[in-house]
Amino acid sequence: MHIKPYKEMEIVPEGKNFRIVPEDELQAVADFLVRYMPESLKFHQTIQTYLNNKVWNFHFYVAKNWPEDPICLHFPGCTSTPNSQIYESVTVFCPSARADLVDLVTSESILLDLTQPLYLNFTHEAIVNRFEKRYEAHDKITGDVYACDNPPADVDTDGLPPDVELVRLQPEHMKAVHDLYPASDIECREVFEKLVAELPAYGIFVEGQLAAWMVQSYYGAMFSMQTRPEFRRKGYGIYLARRLTKEVAARGYKPFVVIRPENDASRSLYTKLGFEKRFRTVRAVLRPR
Repeated sequence: MHIKPYKEMEIVPEGKNFRIVPEDELQAVADFLVRYMPESLKFHQTIQTYLNNKVWNFHFYVAKNWPEDPICLHFPGCTSTPNSQIYESVTVFCPSARADLVDLVTSESILLDLTQPLYLNFTHEAIVNRFEKRYEAHDKITGDVYACDNPPADVDTDGLPPDVELVRLQPEHMKAVHDLYPASDIECREVFEKLVAELPAYGIFVEGQLAAWMVQSYYGAMFSMQTRPEFRRKGYGIYLARRLTKEVAARGYKPFVVIRPENDASRSLYTKLGFEKRFRTVRAVLRPR
């Protein structure tokens, strides 16, 4: 299914509580966020990926009292929403110890239509809990952020059978990739085409057929690995994860993934590569109470 692109609409430079960040100030915002690692990892690397590759047209905002009020947003928060409106989805960062700053978002009546649902991409659970004072969270999906401080040096693929190849993905592979992606409702196919053109992306091919894939995302993470059911439990995942982990790190990013708590297989794979749990995030549709 072709997802329509975000509708052209006026970008609002200043809201009630937030102001847009000019592009020449974005690096300073990213540098400031380093003090809040690891909680700021996802937002920090979203800025870095935007500055380095601009795979998607995000608009970044900070509180008017920044940095004393260390809360920042980007719109859209994901690349596909029901009405394709820029301010319909959001990603939010503030330190979990300052979750009260979320009240600046829930009272932001200029940037947001506070009578409409708000689509929230993976965000620290403390922030989501604060949102729930004003919103009901529906369709919640939990994901734990695992990060790797010491990426593996070895990317040997000698253990793969002769009919199996690890290949750099190309734009023509993206329909198959998007079809396998479990969150295809919030990430459009077009973003995958842009990602694969700009960022590391690899697939395992068995006799020429795409069996598994992994792509670096627009927020600096490695999108969750997907494997076709008939190719699971063959050990292909470790080759993909090792290759992408090394390449993401070589490009100056900290490798991280978002793993659902019930996904024992992914957790086992990444912990073998040195990934450790940092914090819990939640994705949700927020509906006004």
